[in-house]
Parts: sequence; C-alpha cells; structure tokens
Amino acid sequence: MNRRERRAAVARGKTVAASSPADIADLTADAKRAYQQGRSEQAEITCRQILARAPAHKISLNLLGVINQASGRHRLAVKRFADAIALDDLDAACHYNIACSYQILGQRTDAATHFRKAIALGMGEEKGVEEFVMQNPTVVACIAKTVDHRNSSVKSEVLFGAGDIAAIANDVFLRCALELTVICGATLELFLTQLRFALLRLAAADPLHAGKADDEVIGLFCALAQQCFLNEYVFAQSDEEMQQASRLRDLLLQQLPAGRDIPPLMLAAVAAYFPLHSLPGAKSLLAAAWPPCVADLLRLQIHEPLEEEEDRRKIPALTAIEDGVSIQVMQQYEQNPYPRWTINRLAAQTGEMKRHVGAAHGGDLGPGRDILIAGCGSGQHATEMAQYFPDARILAVDISRASLAYARRKTREAGLRNIEYAQADILELAAIGRTFDRIEAVGVLHHLAEPTAGWQVLLSLLRPDGIMRVGLYSEAARRSVVDARALIAERGYQATAEDIRAFRQTIVHNWDDERWKRLIGSRDFYSTSGCRDLLFNVMEHRFTIHDIAALLNGQKLSFLGFELDARTVEKFQQQYPDAGALTNLDCWSAFEAANPQTFYNMYIFSVGKK
Repeated sequence: MNRRERRAAVARGKTVAASSPADIADLTADAKRAYQQGRSEQAEITCRQILARAPAHKISLNLLGVINQASGRHRLAVKRFADAIALDDLDAACHYNIACSYQILGQRTDAATHFRKAIALGMGEEKGVEEFVMQNPTVVACIAKTVDHRNSSVKSEVLFGAGDIAAIANDVFLRCALELTVICGATLELFLTQLRFALLRLAAADPLHAGKADDEVIGLFCALAQQCFLNEYVFAQSDEEMQQASRLRDLLLQQLPAGRDIPPLMLAAVAAYFPLHSLPGAKSLLAAAWPPCVADLLRLQIHEPLEEEEDRRKIPALTAIEDGVSIQVMQQYEQNPYPRWTINRLAAQTGEMKRHVGAAHGGDLGPGRDILIAGCGSGQHATEMAQYFPDARILAVDISRASLAYARRKTREAGLRNIEYAQADILELAAIGRTFDRIEAVGVLHHLAEPTAGWQVLLSLLRPDGIMRVGLYSEAARRSVVDARALIAERGYQATAEDIRAFRQTIVHNWDDERWKRLIGSRDFYSTSGCRDLLFNVMEHRFTIHDIAALLNGQKLSFLGFELDARTVEKFQQQYPDAGALTNLDCWSAFEAANPQTFYNMYIFSVGKK
C-alpha cells in the first residue's frame, strides 16, 4: 500500500468511526484481532482511529510500529516505538521491537541499548531469552547441523559455512544475551560449544596477528567469553580444544610481562576457556586502552573478581562455624557461590510497583522493622527484599564469605544501603541476641545436618507477631534429582568442575530420556554453581507436606499459605473451593499427589506464631 492508498484508507476509517462509535477497549481488541488475522491494513486504520481519540495510547503506538516494521518501514516503526517508550519506559516488548528496527537500520549501538533494556526488564521471562535467540535463521540452521552431529566429532567448518560466523556475529541480540544472562537449553549449549571451538581455531591460526580479525567477530568472541565466565566454564571441552587454548594462554602469559600488544581475539579466546583473573599479572590488562567489547570482558573477568577478593576481608563474622556438615557446605559455596546472578530486575520498577509486590510477599513492613535473611547466598534475595522494604533494617547472613563478597558487590551496584551482611552459621544464631519481625529462610534449612534444629533456632529469633518465610525441597517433585544423584554416586563422579562437565554431557546427549527432561529444563543445570547446588550438594533433605504439618504442629505455628503461580492456585481452587482450603495442608497433600511437579522449585510458604 503506497502513501496515497494509506491516506485514503485512513479517511475511510474516520468515516466508519464517525458513523459507529466504539469505546477504545473494543477498538484495541479489533486492531489486535485484525493484525493476528493478517489484515494489517485494517489494523493500521483502527490504530489511527484510537490515536485520534487518545494520542497517548501505548498499545496502538506499539502495534503501529509492528505493522510498519513488518512492511519494511523501519524509520516510521522506530518513531512509533519511541513514542510508546516515552509513555512507558518499562515495557520490555517496546524496547525489543525498537531494537530490531535499529539493527536493520544499521544503528547497532542504539539496538544494543534497547536489547539490553528489554532483557533487564525480564523480556521473555516465562520462556527465557532463548526463544528470541532462535529467531535468527542462521543460528537455527547451525543448531540443526550441530544436533545432527551431537554424538560424533565433526570439524567446525562443516557446521559453520563461510558466511555463518559473520551472520552470527552481526546478531546484536545474541551478543547482548550472551553478555547479560546464562543461556539455557541443550541444543543451544551444543551450538555455543561448537561456536566457541570454531572461534578458537580462528584465533589460534595466527595468534599474534589476530588483531586483523573483523571487529564484529571480536565482539562475538568477547560476548561468548563473558557467557563462559557467567556459566563458570560449564561447556564441554575436548582435548584438542584444551591443547589449543592452553597454548594461547601460555603465549598470553609471555606477552604480559613484556607489555607487548595483545590481539583482542587472542585475549577473548583465552578468556573463553580460563578466567582471566586467575592468570598471574592479569591486573595489568586493566591499564591498557581496549575496544569497548574487550573492556567489558575485562571488567567482568578481572575487575569484579578482584573487587570481591578485596571485600572478603571486610566481612564480619557473627558466629563460629564448627559443625562438620556446616563446614562442608561452606567449602562448597566458597568454591561455587550460588546463584551467580547478573540482572537486578527490580531496579527498573517504580517505587509503587515494588511496594505492591512487597505487600504480596508478606505485608507492609514500616520503618524500624527488622528482617533476617538466613542463608542469603550471593545476595539476590536480600537485594530484592531491600527494594521491596526500603525502610526496613535487613541482616543477611551466610556461611560463605565468597558468596557474601558477591552479594556486597551487587548490593553496591544497586545503590542499596539498608542491608548488613555477615558470616554466620544458622545453628549458632541464637547467640547474637537479636530478634526480627520477619525471617526469610528460603532454600537453606534443607542443607543443614539437622533441619529441625535450624528451624527451632530461627523461631527463637522471631518476634511474637512476626512472620517466617520458608523454602524446602519437595520429595515428590525432585524424583529426577534423586535419579541423577544416584547415577552420580554409581559412576563415582566428584563435585569438581571436570566431573560436573562430564556428568552433564551424559544428560545433554540423552536429553530425550524421560528421566532427564526436568533437569534439562532447569536453569540451574546450565552453570557449574547451579548444577553443583542442584545435583552435587554435600547435604540435601527433602520433605513432604505431612513433614511440614508435623513441624508446624510441633512448634504451635499457623500455616499462612504456599506461594504459587496464579494458574496453579486457580486449578487448586477448582478442586477445593471451600473457604480455608488454601491453608489446609491435607488438601494440598492430596493435590500434590495428583500433581507431583507442583512444587518443583520448592515448597515456599509462610508461618506465624499462634
């Protein structure tokens, strides 16, 4: 449709609108329906009708942008998306859409800015960024070849044609995703593993003259090296790869003391197999001038780990750590802090949105209230609580100083000042002489030698009208984990990076085995620390709902309810519509028996003192 035809169509639309007025909600539904049915012209007419009456109608602006984008009018699309973003800067879809048009227009910096914003806002949160990575046809074609060869050795040139790496390097979204979050999915992992080997061969072919490499290819390799650091080098590594990567590392170590120029591609290749901060003299790399993609890589792999190492010495110890199991758990999380989170999704939300979510997490905590985060790990949960309850005082404790150092760095990044971090063993917390209005113990009690003992200690710190929020593993939901732990024990795998990689490959190459589908679908499976926490934990207890009922009855506690998604709650209430069913553990036990994966992530629930 040319410009004259579009104007005529709009004029016809105005005539129709004048003769049969409709409310904006109906028109919006009509526009969406028309677009979904392939009637883009009618959808555009309806959107313009809406905007004539409500110029600040974000949905219509975004849909007009999508229509323009689909017809190749990307400059117009950018204008519409920008108008929508000006009305709501927190709409991930609008940021993703404008970024796609910017990329086609060759404005890669603008595209990256909006792709990163979309990811940070939780774009694709339900299915993950992986769904959007798979929209690149070159990536999909290479994955198909990779999967065909998943159980045999094959040269990278068979998987990646002459133009494939260039096409992949030009994918701005893929690079942003690699830099910002751990990529999940067995097929994508196989693809990225082979891509890393292909780029390694490129760097190793002429390492000291690799500076001639295309800038986009260097940017891709830097992004892939960031991904490898984020997932703690969980990808499989062949002997040939490690020989080539080790030779490049040795060459890099020779260049460092002499202060010679180091080609960015060689640096990225080494960083994709070894954490740069572990190399002697790596700190000197921070003083040189680098392209932005290399500077980002060095910040992640050298500056931030050194900052955490310096921070460890500043963390106070509130209690002794003497229990044998506690010491083993501490050693695990010293080696692999968990989770190694990257994005603070709440940072972009408004204060009102945070207060609303905070109320859903247990009510409004006013100024002067005290919260204990027991087993805070790397600080993700603590930073969320600090943003939900900005006027509360938060004490966050963990047994691992490495985890606490990670938490402190991320808390400084978020600009939060209401969290106090300290090292402590939950079993010894009664000695600190403090009480709390709210205690968060999500995902920690089941790693104690005696969960009941830890439960009792925490309850002794809870004020009479306080709430304790607990997370425990479900026996019914973790059958795949139990099967995997049995296989690990049978084959003698240890909790080392090498054995974790080896065991994971057993699962990855058998992803169609029914036993492992839950593991393949778990985000924890795609990083070394996550996989160790999930499958190689030194101590794990699992519970039933009857076990929870016994704990509550023994301590005279009120059960305040499970936290579940709205769809599951609706399904439960259809089966158990009676008043009070949501806090009836017998009803939940029957529901779980019929739906054993209901609490796959954990039982998460709140209790109060009677």
